[in-house]
Amino acid sequence: MHEVRLAPEFSEEFVKLKSKSEKGSGEARYLLEILEKGLAKLMASPEAGKHIPKRLIPKEYQVKYGVTNLWKLNLDSYWRLIYTLEGDRVRLFAIVLEVLDHRKYDRKFGYHT
Repeated sequence: MHEVRLAPEFSEEFVKLKSKSEKGSGEARYLLEILEKGLAKLMASPEAGKHIPKRLIPKEYQVKYGVTNLWKLNLDSYWRLIYTLEGDRVRLFAIVLEVLDHRKYDRKFGYHT
């Protein structure tokens, strides 16, 4: 089993999502459910997602997090989990940066829909 960490900003969003879910928000409950399944996939295999080529990594991630590699895991047909890998062959862990809906993902990565 591998380690999965949450970036500080995403950790705050995750807490808010849990709170909304506990208050009865159906959308928050659904997103939390698929997010937890995605995190379980990353714990089993950090390379479960699709590797994003370096030339496509948004500058925001390079500046804000200092990432040199970026990965995307489709949680369903609409939600995307963005993460980076750190460590070495002995100890590899995934750091979840954010979860984006399909439209925000397309905008951030420069795709036109």
